[in-house]
Amino acid sequence: MKSFKFKFTSVLALSGVLLATGCQKNLLDQVNPNAPSTSTFFKTPNDAILATTSCYDPFHFEGSYGRWIHFDYDLRSDEGFSNSPWTDLANSTRFIIIDYNFPTVGSPWTEAYRGVYRCNQVLNNVPAIDFGTETALKNRLLGEAHFVRALYYWNLITLWGNVPLISEPVNANSREAQGTVQQGWDFMLADLKAAETTLPVSYTGNDVGRATKGAAQTLMGKVYMQQRKWAEAQAQFQKVIDAGTYALVPNYEDNFNVAGENNKESIFEIGFTSELQGDGQDVAGSSLGSQRAQFFGARQVGWCDGQPRKWLYNAFSDLTVDGKPDPRRDVTLLSSSMLVYGKTYAQRGYTDNSEVFWRKYQNDKTRTFENYFSPIDFRVMRYADVLLMQAEALNEQGQPAAAVPLINQVRARVGLTPLVAGTFTQATMKTQLLHERNTELCGENTRWPDLQRSGLLDTQAGVNSIAERDPDYINYVIGKSLYLPIPQADISLDPALKQNPGY
Repeated sequence: MKSFKFKFTSVLALSGVLLATGCQKNLLDQVNPNAPSTSTFFKTPNDAILATTSCYDPFHFEGSYGRWIHFDYDLRSDEGFSNSPWTDLANSTRFIIIDYNFPTVGSPWTEAYRGVYRCNQVLNNVPAIDFGTETALKNRLLGEAHFVRALYYWNLITLWGNVPLISEPVNANSREAQGTVQQGWDFMLADLKAAETTLPVSYTGNDVGRATKGAAQTLMGKVYMQQRKWAEAQAQFQKVIDAGTYALVPNYEDNFNVAGENNKESIFEIGFTSELQGDGQDVAGSSLGSQRAQFFGARQVGWCDGQPRKWLYNAFSDLTVDGKPDPRRDVTLLSSSMLVYGKTYAQRGYTDNSEVFWRKYQNDKTRTFENYFSPIDFRVMRYADVLLMQAEALNEQGQPAAAVPLINQVRARVGLTPLVAGTFTQATMKTQLLHERNTELCGENTRWPDLQRSGLLDTQAGVNSIAERDPDYINYVIGKSLYLPIPQADISLDPALKQNPGY
């Protein structure tokens, strides 16, 4: 996606077009002929391409995959925690939120709706553009907008629940109806079904990294999974598996470095880049580099505002066929047995040798530092996740034995001993799958939806079991903490917007 990610810089000038539907005329009624507007811009196929490309752009911003969304997904789950000296930041991961406009709350919400607005501009204006004989291109662009809008709503619904469902371009005076969670899933499915029929299987050249048919099918399966519609989810994942487009890459680590971007395992990823000058200073714009590595980086290297729980290190307990530890552990986590960006724990002044830090998505193999401009793409969906979700969908339909071969594909990639079919009940397989997903996918924004779907966040018994691993869950309130508070700024603007229960 290196070529495609640079394309985003060419559409930044469109932000005025894609954020506002008009402007107030001045007293002389003058119009700047060089300033694009919605009435002058959506005229040509190239306009449509630029506008569709701009739909992806908010994914890069700090409120989205650039920074804050990882606090909401990874650190609120039992995988991680924050001991940030910024008390409000640490508390936001501990289910203690006083300011409902705090960046981990307000910024991801704002960027998601910024993206929704851009998608709606495309879906509203592109159909009227004459593409001549290039109807396939026109349909593809509309399919991209449908998929991207659905992905924004994935984050909105899993993090906030009942959110406004907006399908048309709006202005400052618009007040859109707030949908239920079920209506939100239905809204997403309509988008994804439209995308599935028009998106290509793959791209070439500068278009590599755009939404594909497989991405739409995978996200559709994830939506069904969150509704516990197991047969429907199974059907979607089987399409992805049968297509033969995707495969597990031999080296697990290639899913989290620059060299392995847009590989065979990647179904959809968010592209980031970094430009270093001769003096080592980074000149990439704030929307081009990922800030996750800076905020999750080990002390003295990054801010260390996010760390993994110690139990996560011990979760990598399975051995390879050669009796060695699960190799994913040392790809995912930094421990005292390893160098931290070229220095030992003692050299860094760390006094707790049991402490661990994130390594997944860090740059320790290519840099001695972290900053706000990590070039590593964030993989939103990859094939290993599809295999494990398909295994879960089958198990939930009473087929634990059918789940085993799918899990073993993932285990075999890292040399783990295979599971034996016929030794699992449905209940024991459910527990096994939580373990398999945890060790394969931790730190990838998947654990929070997994906990939601499993029901572990809905009962006191479940919360107690999580609290044994993550003491922050002593603050978890059933019926409240499942979702974030809707930002107060939006509640104040729209009295009809109802705050989530308990806030």
